[in-house]
Amino acid sequence: MTGMNSAPQAAAHKPAPLSKQRLRLWLQMLKATRHIESRLRENMRNSYATTLPRFDVLAMLDRVPEGLKMSELSSRLMVSNGNVTGIIDRLVNDGLVVRVPIEGDRRATLVRLTQKGRETFTEMAATHEAWVDELFAPLSNDDIDCAIDMLARLRGKDE
Repeated sequence: MTGMNSAPQAAAHKPAPLSKQRLRLWLQMLKATRHIESRLRENMRNSYATTLPRFDVLAMLDRVPEGLKMSELSSRLMVSNGNVTGIIDRLVNDGLVVRVPIEGDRRATLVRLTQKGRETFTEMAATHEAWVDELFAPLSNDDIDCAIDMLARLRGKDE
């Protein structure tokens, strides 16, 4: 009789199918991303009265000191031209970005960081890095290396 009782218990302890584990992983990745992004948004708002999208634009322009066309900027950020235009308008008003006409193309302009924009971004980037470091503090170096490798494989990249 004990053999009959152990079968349902064994079935209850059977590991979930791989597809269920993958679904759990996906949900945990989403929750973790939302949690981290929420904390970073709040920190940006409270510390710099700015948004993550504005920070992302500053970061992209910092990587390309000569500037980018608006269409290039929106393409690299994977957002619409309309979204970038509104952000650039506010950054220009704040003196962080300048629009530069492109000779021979009256419809296009380059956008680039001003000196104030570069200085502001440098400070923000250092603070942002410290926030990310704090948020990932529960993970060991091996955990981080494993996660980077795993996520690169999911994207089909060797990084």
